Amino acid sequence: MASATSYLKPPCRACRDLAGHPAGVWTGAQCHPGCGSPTMSTLLDIKSSVLRQVQVCPSFRRRTEQEPGSASADPQEPATGAWKPGDGVEFFAHMRLMLKKGEGRQGLPCPEVPLRSGSPAPPEPVDPSRGLRALAPEEVDMLYEEALYTVLYRAGTMGPDQVDDEEALLSYLQQVFGTSTEEHTEAIERVRKAKAPTYALKVSVMRAKNLLAKDPNGFSDPYCMLGILPASDTTREPRAQKEQRFGFRKGSKRGGPLPAKCIQVTEVKSSTLNPVWKEHFLFEIEDVSTDQLHLDIWDHDDDVSLVEACRKLNEVIGLKGMGRYFKQIVKSARANGTAGPTEDHTDDFLGCLNIPVREVPVAGVDRWFKLEPRSSASRVEGDCHLVLKLITTQRDTAMSQRGRSGFLSHLLLLSHLLRFEHPAEEPNSSSWRGELSTPAVTILCLHGAQSNLSPLQLAVLHWQVSSRHHQTCTLDYSYLLGLLDDMQAHWEEAPSLPQEQEEGLADSFSAFSEFGLQLLRQLRDYFPATNSTAVYRLELLLKCLGKLQFFQPSFEICPFETELNMDVAAALKRGNREWYDRILNARSPREQPGPQRLPGLVVLADAIYDDLQSCYSVYASLFHSILNVDVFTLTFRQLERLVAEEAWVLTEELSPKMTLEVASGLFELYLTLADLQHFWDSIPGRDSRSLALAGIHTPFLPAVKLWLQVLRDQAKWRLQGAVDVDTLEPVDPSSRHSSSAATAGLCLSHIQELWVRLAWPDPAQAQGLGTQLGQDMCEATLFYTELLRKKVDTQPGAAGEAVSEALCVVLNNVELVRKAAGQALKGLAWPEGAPGLEGVLPRPLLSCTQALDDDLQREAHTVTAHLTSKMVGDIRKYVQHISLSPDSIQNDEAVAPLMKYLDEKLALLNSSLVKGNLSRVLEALWELLLQAILQALGANRDVSADFYSRFHFTLEALVTFFHADGQGLPLESLRDGSYKRLKEELRLHKCSTRECIEQFYLDKLKQRTLEQNRFGRLSVRCHYEAAEQRLAVEVLHAADLLPLDANGLSDPFVIVELGPPHLFPLVRSQRTQVKTRTLHPVYDELFYFSVPAEACRRRGACVLFTVMDHDWLSTNDFAGEAALGLGGVSGVARPQVGGGARAGQPVTLHLCRPRAQVRSALRMLEGRTSKEAQEFVKKLKELEKCMEADP
Repeated sequence: MASATSYLKPPCRACRDLAGHPAGVWTGAQCHPGCGSPTMSTLLDIKSSVLRQVQVCPSFRRRTEQEPGSASADPQEPATGAWKPGDGVEFFAHMRLMLKKGEGRQGLPCPEVPLRSGSPAPPEPVDPSRGLRALAPEEVDMLYEEALYTVLYRAGTMGPDQVDDEEALLSYLQQVFGTSTEEHTEAIERVRKAKAPTYALKVSVMRAKNLLAKDPNGFSDPYCMLGILPASDTTREPRAQKEQRFGFRKGSKRGGPLPAKCIQVTEVKSSTLNPVWKEHFLFEIEDVSTDQLHLDIWDHDDDVSLVEACRKLNEVIGLKGMGRYFKQIVKSARANGTAGPTEDHTDDFLGCLNIPVREVPVAGVDRWFKLEPRSSASRVEGDCHLVLKLITTQRDTAMSQRGRSGFLSHLLLLSHLLRFEHPAEEPNSSSWRGELSTPAVTILCLHGAQSNLSPLQLAVLHWQVSSRHHQTCTLDYSYLLGLLDDMQAHWEEAPSLPQEQEEGLADSFSAFSEFGLQLLRQLRDYFPATNSTAVYRLELLLKCLGKLQFFQPSFEICPFETELNMDVAAALKRGNREWYDRILNARSPREQPGPQRLPGLVVLADAIYDDLQSCYSVYASLFHSILNVDVFTLTFRQLERLVAEEAWVLTEELSPKMTLEVASGLFELYLTLADLQHFWDSIPGRDSRSLALAGIHTPFLPAVKLWLQVLRDQAKWRLQGAVDVDTLEPVDPSSRHSSSAATAGLCLSHIQELWVRLAWPDPAQAQGLGTQLGQDMCEATLFYTELLRKKVDTQPGAAGEAVSEALCVVLNNVELVRKAAGQALKGLAWPEGAPGLEGVLPRPLLSCTQALDDDLQREAHTVTAHLTSKMVGDIRKYVQHISLSPDSIQNDEAVAPLMKYLDEKLALLNSSLVKGNLSRVLEALWELLLQAILQALGANRDVSADFYSRFHFTLEALVTFFHADGQGLPLESLRDGSYKRLKEELRLHKCSTRECIEQFYLDKLKQRTLEQNRFGRLSVRCHYEAAEQRLAVEVLHAADLLPLDANGLSDPFVIVELGPPHLFPLVRSQRTQVKTRTLHPVYDELFYFSVPAEACRRRGACVLFTVMDHDWLSTNDFAGEAALGLGGVSGVARPQVGGGARAGQPVTLHLCRPRAQVRSALRMLEGRTSKEAQEFVKKLKELEKCMEADP
């Protein structure tokens, strides 16, 4: 026999998706490539007669067939309106664009914009007039001289990153100022002839650490003495210098002058080994190349400080070689003391430093110096932190002679060099970060040091020049932010500037903030949200503006009239209005008539939504975190109000001029306006009821209804076109439905998506819109299935083809559309805002949904019947082959042809049908097989037992085949219905006549009426009297009998008999009296049947009560019957206590009529030729004549 599971090959992925996906719509590898036509629409008038009719909602198919004026059974074609019938594809293509537009508007946008371009940012506006003023030729010459003077009279040590070549620096200056060689040479000669500058050394004694402890308490009282050693004292005898270094020694026993130009002393820091002084001194330098700085650190031990004596001595001006006064200092200090001998009042030496002035770096030095001993015998420890800077105090230049400060000179020089290093015409100038060339850095360092400019002043100058230069030639904002950070760091250390310099800084802040606000006004042009480079520039600009607020409290003259964040908000508002007006005037100018303005207003609304998305996802976090400005709320409120005013005015103008084109535009406009409201609602803490758009849906309702009416008609044309071009073949090898089903599924899906996006806010109106839309979807779905049926009927079938591929495709199409329609209709639930009803289908729509599903199920069963009807002849042929097979061949050989046929056909069906349809076809084939076997059994009477055994084998083999190890039909469904009947008939065919009669009565005991009160009730009471060996049966009363007479009543009586007859052969039936004209007779009659208890206990033994209607002139009418098994009667199972007393409670029996399972046993007996069987059947036939047709 063929394998029972070979036909159930695994279905393809697309069919598994179809069977498992609730909507029947695929994603990924779709089986409808290139097909994508949305569908369906609706005239959504709440007061329409269609809506009133839907309260009852009959079958959609019946409703269509009963429409008045229908001339034929062909599908009703949609009415043509203003849109041409051929516009279906174009209409739905536009609809898909609207849906696609809404896909990116679900919920809040992500913090990052999905599409970010790394291309260069748009160029910012530049204005040469916003830079520093241009210098006059004379001023340029003076600046040129200042720069040459700085280079020619430089002093100190050049750093490794500086240019030490004088010729290179001079050549660079020639290029910067653009002078000829002759002019350059003459200028150098003039500068060389000028008087050399006066140099001075700025010394800041900051602190010392890890000094030796000289006092008994483990600490010292350190102070510093420092001065400049002239060149004459540095050329002492080598041996003296080798054995002992110079020192400011108190109590020195050596004679000779003290070789110091000026002696300065710090304060004494008591009891510490890590003193902090932070004292500043200025020493004039005669010879930069030979002078050196000398510093001693002493531990103070005298009561009178040497400091005061040194300070008095230093008041003498013009003294050179003050050695002769040093003894006077020492003597004065000792004379004023109160201590004992000199040895007890000598300060202890802690260390010294000797630093040649020429070794001081040009940019100055700020570092720790290791303390040195004054001789090999000295023991010192520790370090001293000094800040040294070599400056000029007098300069023989024209700018100095005219009173130009070094600050101003440096500003002009820096500006000139910056314009040279970063010309405006340089490509990609916006990425320049202030990287000056090495000669420029060297010259600026020299001039800043010589002009004694502090780090704060240098930072201020760089900001002033660079920020002004940025407005004429764009720089990188990270460079400007770095300048502000640098200035802030120095500002905190020394937040003081001369008033003139502070005013200049304030002016630069004002100019830069004004420039930045101008850029923010045009935020969308210069910093588009889709350009990551531009967004990063915006972030840096905002940080620069935020830095300006740090300096605001420090200015005596405030550069800002209002708070900066208020200025930013005002600039953004002004920019929003300018951007809105620009788009409005370009797309929808007010001077145009309303219908012409409408498309432009749709574009404007879309642009506003996209802009707000960018604002929320990109700009909002930047402005809030840096400047504490809520740019999103500001922008949303302003633009929403503007577009709402425009929409209200336009809808009022267009309402009297409503056409299909206007309705389409208004529908699209409303979707975007609704998206704006949903956008605001989706933000926590926001409520759209406060918006200007609140209630905007009201004037759009007529347009929405009209547009949905067009959608309904265009949907039918789209489906008509899809079926016309459908070849009823799978669209590709992986799918099992045709192209039109994919189109229909997408149409229904798009309808549901459209409803979700529409999200009509008024619950009552939404119910009407949704109900009508659902009706149209149901109507279009049935319209499509009727088109399919008509198309498949016109296709010629292949000769001898048992399984039609076209029918399989149609069946798959119906199943696909059924699931897609069900899913789409579920999406038409109550909208949000209906209290307690969110997600619930309205009752009218639920009725429509159920009616549609019933219609589609019937359609599927019709197609299934048509498909399986082609196999009926073959199945009967193979069943007849089994019945005619001789007893000599084995059962499996007799069944093998049928199994082979089924395996081949079901394998073909499995490859052509989706799982749900395959199950439906299997169920139909199973029923066909059972009926064919039943017919074969009915056609063969009095055959051998082997005949029935073979069909019993066949039945079980088919069960195994159709179950297919759980992959086919479930065993519960296989062994139900006709299977039970066939199983029973096979069993009865094996039984004897008496066993069949017993089965007849057993079936009567098992049968139950479907409607318990339909045929009435009979109350009886039975018991067995063992002493008398008799059965007592008492008929009490009946109720609710059927009215079988013309007067609406009956004349009932009850026949009481025992069965089966072969168990009680000597017992005759008995009957009650006739109760005339009543449906509730009361009998109270007792009957006795003399029967042994053993017979009452036999299988099938029962009392049969037959209620008849007595007719005087014709045959009595059958009213109903009921059976009571004797096995449970009191006294049958065990003898009664008390003898012949009546026992048992009354029993109410529900009357019924014989059902199919009772008649099956009767049919078995009809085929028997035995006398006993024929007599039993004859008796029952007489009773059946009295019965009406079985309901």
